[in-house]
Amino acid sequence: MDYFEIHIHTASEEKREILTSLLAEEQFESFVETENELLAYIQINNYSREKVEQICDQFEMKFAEKRIPDQNWNAEWEKNFEPVLIAGKCYIRAPFHAPRPDYPFEIIIEPKMSFGTAHHETTAMMIEMMMQMDFRGKKVLDMGCGTGILAIIADKMGASEVDAIDNNSWAFNNAMENIKINSAYTVTVKMGDIDAAGSGYNILLANINRNVLLCHIPEYSKQIQKGEMLISGFYEEDLTMIRHAAESNTFVFDRSITKNRWVAARFIK
Repeated sequence: MDYFEIHIHTASEEKREILTSLLAEEQFESFVETENELLAYIQINNYSREKVEQICDQFEMKFAEKRIPDQNWNAEWEKNFEPVLIAGKCYIRAPFHAPRPDYPFEIIIEPKMSFGTAHHETTAMMIEMMMQMDFRGKKVLDMGCGTGILAIIADKMGASEVDAIDNNSWAFNNAMENIKINSAYTVTVKMGDIDAAGSGYNILLANINRNVLLCHIPEYSKQIQKGEMLISGFYEEDLTMIRHAAESNTFVFDRSITKNRWVAARFIK
């Protein structure tokens, strides 16, 4: 699947964050920030120039678009992908980086165009909070799994069964590849949406975006009889409505962490 790369020039970090949130709601999947520009990526079949124009017009900004063929993407990721260490325990690297078996968890991610390489604040915070949880013998659901990184970590932390679900074909294939590379044998990758999930989960992981979370929290509640929900993909100002939706569906707020205005939150049921 080809992608569109959208260039939006802005020197304002605050505006870049707002643009990222608005574009994520329009099915943009990946973002790269530079000092003066936001780059956003979307599958060509999901792209609407009219919607991007409407968003940019709100800020009186212009944008440029460029079509990115599939075969060019891997080289770009490999050129920019650096290893990440989370909480001093979880080392995430690409296959072309040197191994670091001295860390408790070493995860190998083939850096393709799927969300979840631990470089973004939301993924990093999800992993940081996961490092403080007990996954031993637990049944886990990873909704919107992207690269499969959270599902793989759950496997490495002792989960007995992990369902990893994404509705993006590129993410599905990339997750399958990463599951194999990491020998994450408890993980089953599924192509689909919330309807592809089962029930009776002990832990639910969802690093998506605010609107999807708000829509699906009632379903998440049905899938967890007793357990934990760890979610991210939204800003500080969204936490109140996220918390209200969760608490209205029998979850109890436990705690949250914040990084660059992004939030990860843990709920108990």
